Amino acid sequence: MKAIILAAGYGTRLYPLTKDKAKPLLEVAGKPMMNYIMDKIKEIEDVDQVFVITNNKFYNQFVEWASLQSFPIKVLNDGTLSNDDRLGAIGDVNFVLEKEDVNDDVLIINGDNIFQFSLKGMNETFKQKNTHVISLYDVKSNEDAKKFGIVSVDDSNKVVEFTEKPAEPKSTLASIGIYLYRKDIKQLISQFLEQGGNADRTGDLVEWLHKKEAVHGHVFDDPNEKWFDIGSFESLEEANKEYSN
Repeated sequence: MKAIILAAGYGTRLYPLTKDKAKPLLEVAGKPMMNYIMDKIKEIEDVDQVFVITNNKFYNQFVEWASLQSFPIKVLNDGTLSNDDRLGAIGDVNFVLEKEDVNDDVLIINGDNIFQFSLKGMNETFKQKNTHVISLYDVKSNEDAKKFGIVSVDDSNKVVEFTEKPAEPKSTLASIGIYLYRKDIKQLISQFLEQGGNADRTGDLVEWLHKKEAVHGHVFDDPNEKWFDIGSFESLEEANKEYSN
């Protein structure tokens, strides 16, 4: 299995913190966010290679960070220079799969995601179901659900509906930017993009994919295990407080 960490954004909502520093390398309780992500990836023994996809602006920062890690990490530069010419999340995944000729199962994680739960259970679901599996986190309230891609599942946790930021959420299960895809995802992403799929939103791929193939959700619902989407100063502060404790 290969892991891909998506780190090619420009973090404009966190300026000036991210003006000259990549968002995934911002520190939370004294450690770069990427370190927390790597700790979780290393729990999955199947992963033998990590690819970090970033942009031309922050490439050297990630190369320096990777040189300090004790795990096989390859940093790739998607060649973009600004928020205006970025490839988008799915565009970057496609870039990695094609450039590195990946023909293996793939774990994909957003680089601004930090979370306290283990990925071992999700990996077991992936093996048992033998389907694509996405991570789901119960945000508990309909108001919070309006801010995320929301998933409805059946009794077997098979995805039956995906809606990005719904005005009237049908569930409170949010897709949180962690995906385990079977190796045929390479051809499926290529097909998705050829058909005009949005290269910038990972949720659009899920919405398209579950109508073609079985996709299951793995729900993280332990209230003692938190997830932080670092997209604002408030969420960064919350994460700092939690991890400092």
